Amino acid sequence: MELDELRIFQAVLQEDGITRAAQRLHRVQSNVTTRLRQLEDKLGVALFLREGKRLIPTAAAWKLNDYAERLLDLAEEARLAMADAAPSGRLRLGAMESTAAARLAPVLADYHARYPAVRLELQTGESRGLTAAVLDGRLDAALVSGPLDDVRLDQTVVAVEEIMLVAAATLGRPSLEVLADTTLLAFGSGCSYRQRLEQWLQRQGVQPRRVVELSSYHAMLSCVACGMGLALLPQALLDTMPQMAAQVSAHALPDDLARAPTLLIRRRQSRQPALKALEEMLLARAWHGGDNRQDAIDV
Repeated sequence: MELDELRIFQAVLQEDGITRAAQRLHRVQSNVTTRLRQLEDKLGVALFLREGKRLIPTAAAWKLNDYAERLLDLAEEARLAMADAAPSGRLRLGAMESTAAARLAPVLADYHARYPAVRLELQTGESRGLTAAVLDGRLDAALVSGPLDDVRLDQTVVAVEEIMLVAAATLGRPSLEVLADTTLLAFGSGCSYRQRLEQWLQRQGVQPRRVVELSSYHAMLSCVACGMGLALLPQALLDTMPQMAAQVSAHALPDDLARAPTLLIRRRQSRQPALKALEEMLLARAWHGGDNRQDAIDV
């Protein structure tokens, strides 16, 4: 396979056809069609089903697209490394919702001002899904909650979060008995903070009455303030929403739950200049959680 063939294949896939792909690549349509056929012949599989003028991607096309993304990005990384260029090109970054809300805004604003040639794309999600996306090559890097045990990844601690248990302001300090008879408000099962709490409760022999999954921290805090249940989230996020935080009470957790490192992860051997610049800016912030041990929940 040639890189040029992969670029043509991706253009056809992304533009949903030969005509727009040819326009995007500044090529004649016959050249795009020929190169696409040559790629299919080399691979021995059909990448598209042809129905008149329509091209329908096959399962093989979507599988090849994952590899094409990685190969083309690696080629661009090599070009930049050899040229010793300033950060440029595309940088696909993933981040936990809490990190994006509480930490990233000033960093990204500074980054865009310093490196306007970088096209940064941000995707938020849960730690487990973001980690899988980095390993699969769908993201160049991600900010996730650690620790992680995976030799395929390079990991840099860029923050240490103080994780708090948040309850209605009128509830007082939750005990294990309260936790057993309450509703936990959380993100999906891939959320590392939720996993921490569930593992700890399991060790204590406690099973919450129910878990309600929500998709935003604003919704989560609103539900907590109304007395619907309890939630687990970083103190830094509470600090960014003082009006909502005033309607709830925050309680420190036991030591084995209290602090969670936020890791910048990337695949080993990845040396993208744009990512290196972002890592340096994150490390310069030196974020560390505070200490709220005075109001720890009963264990």
